[in-house]
Amino acid sequence: MTDPQIAILMLGLFICIVLLGFPIAFTLIAMGLGFGYYAYYDPERMQTIFDNRIFDLFVQNTFSVMSNDVLVAVPLFLFMGYVVERANIVDRLFFSIQLAARHVPGSMAVAALATCAIFATASGIIGAVVTLMGLLALPAMLKAGYDKKLASGVICAGGTLGILIPPSIMLIVYAAIAQVSPVRLYAAALFPGMLLAGLYMVYVVARASFNPKLAPKPAVEDVPSLGMIALQLLTSFVPLFVLIMGVLGSILAGIATPAEAAGVGSLGGLVLAAIYKALTWQRLKEAVYLTARTSAMVCWLFVGSWTFASVFSYLGGHSLIEHWVLGMDIGSVGFLILAQVIIFLLGWPLEWSEIIIIFVPIFLPMLATFGVDPLFFGVLVALNLQTSFLTPPMAMAAYYLKGVSKDVELIEIFRGIMPYLGIVLFAMVLVYQFPQIVLWLPKYLFG
Repeated sequence: MTDPQIAILMLGLFICIVLLGFPIAFTLIAMGLGFGYYAYYDPERMQTIFDNRIFDLFVQNTFSVMSNDVLVAVPLFLFMGYVVERANIVDRLFFSIQLAARHVPGSMAVAALATCAIFATASGIIGAVVTLMGLLALPAMLKAGYDKKLASGVICAGGTLGILIPPSIMLIVYAAIAQVSPVRLYAAALFPGMLLAGLYMVYVVARASFNPKLAPKPAVEDVPSLGMIALQLLTSFVPLFVLIMGVLGSILAGIATPAEAAGVGSLGGLVLAAIYKALTWQRLKEAVYLTARTSAMVCWLFVGSWTFASVFSYLGGHSLIEHWVLGMDIGSVGFLILAQVIIFLLGWPLEWSEIIIIFVPIFLPMLATFGVDPLFFGVLVALNLQTSFLTPPMAMAAYYLKGVSKDVELIEIFRGIMPYLGIVLFAMVLVYQFPQIVLWLPKYLFG
């Protein structure tokens, strides 16, 4: 076998092993070291069996990840999200928005989507958003007589917005891989994130208007006075909104880097938790533990992926795929469609982390050839990766929700999320047709 054929074998073997359930990060490391030992094997140079340059490459990649300034923001944003999650802020936020939107068809579902979008901005942790809203909003909607498929679809679709709306962890990972400014990437993703959340709400309102039985309106006796509603909004929405605007606004205004803003956001989350009397030692310890565990996972994913990608490229895998794509003579639009179709299909068996770290770098060297802006491509990928959480059989959002709800069957959740897959694809078409949705804000803010 030639080296490029071995590279393709390496890629196919990785997908098969991951589908068997092996840990992704350590699979990447093992395969990178194993195939790298073959790629760099030089009996004339090697004095011992451990005298192979793959081990030097592995150490160098580990040091590069640990010293990467962009990735410093990851644990800080994670900590802010976990603190906010445990501060009993989200339940207040959901019920206050629900009361404020009581005259809107499907008001509870709209409130759930709005809460997911706001919480995603403060957290960016998909599993946490879906799980928390599954415990909080889903039982309330089912008790109010909402259709199970509609309610579960709302929770799953809204929960995945954290992968697109800044400050998304995925956007930081993409910025580090593509070597683009995370600040510009955040600005580019802001309008598409708001667009997708708005399309979800329009769909829910339209369905509830045409078929009110799917989402009954709240009883008059269950609605408190306007003063009480205003007080609920003032004590739940305003503090969290100020925190989000402080973090995201300082980044987009160029006042602070993402890491600096995340540090201030973490402090703000602690202050909010203390104000709401939810800052206990146990909750703080849980937030620190979860932050350390998730951050370690991200770091090992980077180490493994960079080692894997280096060996894959050294064997000629990247060149082989690049020549195959360029040989099709499909133009920039054809390239974008091909790349997004491949990423969409990969979303069926794989999660976003494998896709963004392993497969997206294959397309990055070709962006300049086809004249595609890396920011535009990154936002399209982020939009597309919504589907990786919503597409069976590996629809992780559905499994997160099923794990905390015994009242809804998995097949009902799958049926409920299908319309939102169509909405995501429609949003991608809009971005294709109107690229300024992505490109206008970063150009306006940063030139």
